[in-house]
Amino acid sequence: MSASYREALRAALLYLLLSVVWMQLSGYLLNSFFDSSAELLRWQLINGYAWMTVSAGLIFIARARLLRCLGIGARLRERSEDRERLRQAAAVFDCTREGVLVTNGEGLIVHVNRAFMEITGYQSEEVLGQRPSLFKSGRHLKGFYQAMFETLDSRGEWSGEIWNRRKSGEIYPQWQTIRVIHDDLGRHSHYVAVFSDISAIKNSEHKLMHLAHHDALTDLPNRLLFTDRAEQALASAQVHKRGCALLLIDLDHFKMINDGLGHTIGDQLLKAVAERLKAMFGAGITLARLGGDEFAVLAESCPHLVQAAALARRIIDGLKEPFPIDGHQLFINTSIGISLFPSDALSAEQLLRNADSALFKAKSGGRNGYALYTEELTAHAQQRVEISFELRNALDQQQLRVYYQPVHDLKTSRLIGVEALVRWEHPQRGLVSPAEFIPIAERTGLIAEIDAWVMQQACRQMCQWQQAGKVLSFVAVNVSSRLFARRELYQQVAQVLRETGLAPACLELEVTESAVMEDPEVALEQMHRLRELGVRLAIDDFGTGYSSLLRLKRLPVQKLKIDQGFVAGLPWDEDDAAIVRVIIALAQSMGMQVHAEGIEQVEQAAFLLEQGSHLGQGYWFGRPVPAGQLDWLRAPVITQSLA
Repeated sequence: MSASYREALRAALLYLLLSVVWMQLSGYLLNSFFDSSAELLRWQLINGYAWMTVSAGLIFIARARLLRCLGIGARLRERSEDRERLRQAAAVFDCTREGVLVTNGEGLIVHVNRAFMEITGYQSEEVLGQRPSLFKSGRHLKGFYQAMFETLDSRGEWSGEIWNRRKSGEIYPQWQTIRVIHDDLGRHSHYVAVFSDISAIKNSEHKLMHLAHHDALTDLPNRLLFTDRAEQALASAQVHKRGCALLLIDLDHFKMINDGLGHTIGDQLLKAVAERLKAMFGAGITLARLGGDEFAVLAESCPHLVQAAALARRIIDGLKEPFPIDGHQLFINTSIGISLFPSDALSAEQLLRNADSALFKAKSGGRNGYALYTEELTAHAQQRVEISFELRNALDQQQLRVYYQPVHDLKTSRLIGVEALVRWEHPQRGLVSPAEFIPIAERTGLIAEIDAWVMQQACRQMCQWQQAGKVLSFVAVNVSSRLFARRELYQQVAQVLRETGLAPACLELEVTESAVMEDPEVALEQMHRLRELGVRLAIDDFGTGYSSLLRLKRLPVQKLKIDQGFVAGLPWDEDDAAIVRVIIALAQSMGMQVHAEGIEQVEQAAFLLEQGSHLGQGYWFGRPVPAGQLDWLRAPVITQSLA
């Protein structure tokens, strides 16, 4: 109970006590001193007035005391509520995860919270009385802070990203909000800054930016970043009048490693190649992985063609050393296409496109080398695009034709079979050479569809010849690597034989040596299934691939075809003659027939017959012709022709 309340209570009790005493005294006086009624009446009047005066005074005193007591209680309750709100605000101030800093009107720090100390590393006693300039990073110019205070003066608040320094010296980013506090007179009394550490957000943004512009496997720049850097390099080269070179690198036969050893080994090889390439180059050269097994190199100061060629040769030689990966010694060859700025192209996109054309030339020329871009390559590339587009419609519009080249028994010169060869009869360009459209069909994937169509047409034609009494032992059909790699080839061949009614033994499928060696185990399984079906199998272009004799002896093939590249030099080229002898001896030892193609002279046929080759085809026997123009007459006997 407060002192004021007790004082008011005492005043009220005194008033009651005086009232009782006065009543008692009045009664006694009335009974003792007044005999007449007139005197009694006067006394009562005087007594009443006196008592009223005393009562009014006492009531006034008690009321004043009571009102003063009630006012003090209200103020005390208000103060108590204020103290509670301050305790709550202090708890929030101290527990919030954002750092809080309060300065007075003069800019001196008067308060900081716990989060401030955790973020900055400073204790409160180290910063109180200091100015916030203590935390400057040095990354912002003077104008930055001037603009901040101008905004505070005009709007009373500023928000933005700012870089400050921790006690350790580390510079870090903050998102900060500063507000101005005014006193009752409207003057700036305090400044309150609330900030959060956004280092984690900045790091995440940096990582995302890095991932968007770098290859995840090798950590090299990707195509997007490489193109951007190339554009900047070309712009700088144009200003400073210097040349640049772009080299497009492709790993030869990388698919064989992926298929044979698995993608894990393939990925490790790509990383090892990237590391070796990085070790080759210094400043001024940008290396990137564009995708798959394709890399790109931009030499920013390469004014001469000779320098670009020397760089390409250094890359080819540098990658020839084996790569020890997971217990394997892996060897890889490289093809490189080169395009130069400004002689070949003036933009990064055009430079890449021209280098790709040169790379195609390098791979077509036998791989493991480099090629330079020329205008002729551009025209050739444009022509390839046009042919690719038109070839897609050739099948539907029945523009493809099947020609048949005779195959003769070298000993008797008798026509024994034919090879089915596809031709394209273009409505405007006439007969398009297979050398022009077959590589494009292989690159676009159309070759598998074309091969299937040729097989069906050849089987149907073979049945027509048989019905007409024409005797042939077989019709040979080429099977591309794409079609051969399809597991449904067995069903496809079986369906064609079933639809046409041709006996399986009359169909011979020719598979290139390289197609078999791409995945030997799958090839072995595929060939056994086809042999079970009853068709004949032959290895085409033998001697040009990477055959393993151990695998070759397991293949269920009946024939080896000697590539025309070895036949062309016979019988005068000693190397060709030696190779042909070895192939014939190998086939005979394994119980296979030998079939030579590309025979154009009787001397070549005579040499092959002498060495034991069984079958032959080529211009000396007959060119590929439509079915109706095939010459069924016996070819001249070789010995008689020589005589």
